[in-house]
Amino acid sequence: MSEGRSDGTPTSRSEDPLRSLLRDIHLLAPDQLSAVVAAHGRRFGARETVIYLVDYEQLLLQPLRGEGVPVRQELSVDGSLGGRAFRQVEMLSSAAYGRTRRLWVPLLDGVERLGVVEFVVDDVTPEVQEELRAFVGLIAELVIVNDAYTDIFTQLRRRKTMSLAAEMQWDLLPPLTYASDRVVISGALEPAYDIGGDTFDYAVNGPIVDLMVLDAVGHGLPAAVLASTAIGAYRHARREKHDLPDVSAAVNDVIAGEFTGSRFATAAIARLHLDTGQLRWVNAGHPDPLIVRNGALLHPGPCKPHPPLGLQVTKPDVCETQLHPGDRVILYTDGIVEARSPEGEFFGEERLADFIHRATTAGDPAPETVRKLMRHVLAHQADHLQDDASLIVLEWRTGDERRLQV
Repeated sequence: MSEGRSDGTPTSRSEDPLRSLLRDIHLLAPDQLSAVVAAHGRRFGARETVIYLVDYEQLLLQPLRGEGVPVRQELSVDGSLGGRAFRQVEMLSSAAYGRTRRLWVPLLDGVERLGVVEFVVDDVTPEVQEELRAFVGLIAELVIVNDAYTDIFTQLRRRKTMSLAAEMQWDLLPPLTYASDRVVISGALEPAYDIGGDTFDYAVNGPIVDLMVLDAVGHGLPAAVLASTAIGAYRHARREKHDLPDVSAAVNDVIAGEFTGSRFATAAIARLHLDTGQLRWVNAGHPDPLIVRNGALLHPGPCKPHPPLGLQVTKPDVCETQLHPGDRVILYTDGIVEARSPEGEFFGEERLADFIHRATTAGDPAPETVRKLMRHVLAHQADHLQDDASLIVLEWRTGDERRLQV
C-alpha cells in the first residue's frame, strides 16, 4: 500500500514521515507550505493539520490557508485553547468528536513563539506526541526559511495597515525572544503598526551579551531612518569588537555626520558577561537599566548620564553593576514609564517592576510576561499610546529557561 508524495510520486507508508518531508521541501513554493504540511500530517496519523501564525500585536492567531487545508477562523491569544498553548508554551489537547482529540502545539523558532499548530488525531500516545513535537519543530524551520522568499506570512500576520516607518523597524529587529541555559532575552515594540523611532537590538557571542535600546527623536519616517542608521552603526561597531565607549562614539559620529540640525537618539548600550554576571552600560541621555531582584526594584548606580547619540563631544563613561542569579534587567524607553492614564497618572518604574515580578511569580515565561506588560501599558493609556514604547527584559540564570520549550 502506498500514498502520494506532494509531487505525485508514490511513497511507502513505512517511510519515515520526517525524512519524506525533508525530501519534498527542496522545491517547495511558499504558498504550498500549508498544503504540504497537512498532507504529511496525515502520515503522522493527523486527520487535519492547520498552521496558525501570531499577528504583530500578539493578540490573534491567524490560520495559514491552502489547498486541502480545513477552513479555520482566527483564534484569540487570550481567549482560546490554542492561545493558551501559545501563552504557556505547552502542548494542550481537547475533545474533537468521539474519541478523536484536538492537539495544540506551540510553533517555536528556537524559543521565539511564531504561533501554534493544530492537529486532529485519533491516537495521542506519548510516542505520537513526541513525533508531532518533532514535526512542529520542522514546520517552524520551514516557516522561517520560506519567510525570506515571500510576503505571504508577513501579510497574514497583519491585522491593519502598517506604516512605512514600522515596516523598516520590524525588518531590522532580531528575534523577539532568545534563550540559552544561562540567559533569556525578550523584547517588544508598540505601537506595532505605527512604531517610529523606538527600537532595540542584541547579540550573544559566547559568554558576552550585547544589548541596546534606542529612542530616536521625532516620529514617523524621519525617526525610523535615524533609528535604522543607528542600528547599522551599532552592529558595525559591535562586530568590530569595540568596547562600549567606542561603540557609543561610533554611533554618535554617524548620527552627527549624517543628520543635520537637532537630530539625535537617546540610548542605553549594555554588555553582560554571562560567566560573572558583570553588567556594564553606557547612558546616552536615556533611562538607566532597572533590576528586579526577589521582587524588589533596584536602581543600579550611581551612573553619570551623557548627552544623546549625535550630540556627544567626548567618549562616555561606563557604568557597572554586579547581577545576582535570578536577576531580571529591564532596558526600556520613556514611552513605557511615561505612559499616562486618562486621569494623568504615569505608568512609572514601580508599576513596571511590580508587573514583571507578579507575572514571573504567576509562572509566566519571559516572552509572555513582556507580551502582557505591553498590553498593560496600552490599557493604562486607554489603548492610545502618546509615544513609542519599547523594552528588553533580560533574565540571568533564573533556572526557568527550559520553561520556554514544549
